Amino acid sequence: MGKISPISSKYIINASIEIDGVVDRPDVIGAVFGQTEGLLGSDLELRELQRSGRIGRIEVNVDTRSGKTQGSIIVPSSLDKAETSIVGAALEVIQRIGPCNAKIKVTNIEDVRISKRNFVIERAKQLLKIMVDQVLPDSQEIADEVAQSVRVMEIIEYGRERLPAGPAIDESDEIIIVEGRADVLSLLKNGFKNAIAMNGTSVPQTIIELSKRKEAIAFVDGDRGGSLIIKDLINVGEIDFVTRAPDGKEVEELTKKEIHKALRSKITLEQAKLEMASNDTSESIRRPMIRRNVLPPRQQHRPQQRSAPSRPAPRPARISVSPEEKKKFGSMLENLIGTRGAYLLDDKLNVLGKVPFSELASTLRSLNSGVYAVVFDGTADNTISDVAAKAGVKHIVAMNSRTNDHRLNIMTAAAL
Repeated sequence: MGKISPISSKYIINASIEIDGVVDRPDVIGAVFGQTEGLLGSDLELRELQRSGRIGRIEVNVDTRSGKTQGSIIVPSSLDKAETSIVGAALEVIQRIGPCNAKIKVTNIEDVRISKRNFVIERAKQLLKIMVDQVLPDSQEIADEVAQSVRVMEIIEYGRERLPAGPAIDESDEIIIVEGRADVLSLLKNGFKNAIAMNGTSVPQTIIELSKRKEAIAFVDGDRGGSLIIKDLINVGEIDFVTRAPDGKEVEELTKKEIHKALRSKITLEQAKLEMASNDTSESIRRPMIRRNVLPPRQQHRPQQRSAPSRPAPRPARISVSPEEKKKFGSMLENLIGTRGAYLLDDKLNVLGKVPFSELASTLRSLNSGVYAVVFDGTADNTISDVAAKAGVKHIVAMNSRTNDHRLNIMTAAAL
């Protein structure tokens, strides 16, 4: 009897069998051939199909429990879809095997070529990976690989804390302080050899000493951790400039263009302090918002009385300034002469930050509150006084004045 190789079969018929009695495998196989004989015609006779190799060896697995037999029938086929389906349906006409009632149900017809196709795809992936890894790369890949290995080798361990750093830390007048080794690698890859990593959230003593001798740029990630590192660096080191990666990104993820853009957008230490002050909601930085034009609770609920004849609104009382404040303002204004700069002070006359006079109005708009006084080398006009009044500023100290805004106290160099 001819056999069909499992390799050459295209389909496999899977059927389940349930028999009300005890039978053996030969009984099942005999019933399959005997009860389908002459049913489908000479072209689809199971014995002839098996002799010609178009139907493979029929596998029967049975298990007897509690007087009943259950099992499975597997029929490999190299026929086409329609003929294979007819053979599978023919199995279900078998109702008796030996003296027992039986029920055969085709569960599925499996296309062997699908599994073979999946195998081909997976194997092709493996072969392609081997070829990519082992085949000689082009000249650009060779150059990039050599350059990358050189840059990695250029990382040194600097200071007693053995911090990862670029090879030009000692020669450069400017250093870039980053968070970790991966950030130093990213900067080295893009041509910056003067970076040094903190290797943690605490500021190492080596970086503190370097920041005192060299111009230091803090380059941190665009997340809350980056903000905390900036605060630590400002408190213990002498940082000159601050820059950050875009929001949600880390320095090691940036492209060359993004790194150059971030370093060009660096801001001074004073501006960084102002930004942190605007985001800090503690009482030491922010003063309570003053709600204007709101009546006390009693007056809000008082019944409306007959309106009296309208009178001119009284001019608000002039804001007083103490001798100590006046002296402090005069000293600060004298230090600013010729700088075109501006100091922003809190209610204890501590300097919140220093900005160029040209950026004073926009800075006050962004802060909105928390500034008690402004001292600047310039002329106070209506624009400055209006923005300062809306931001809750009490005192403006300037070289000259072209406004008479009674909402705040305006002092000039001549008055001081």
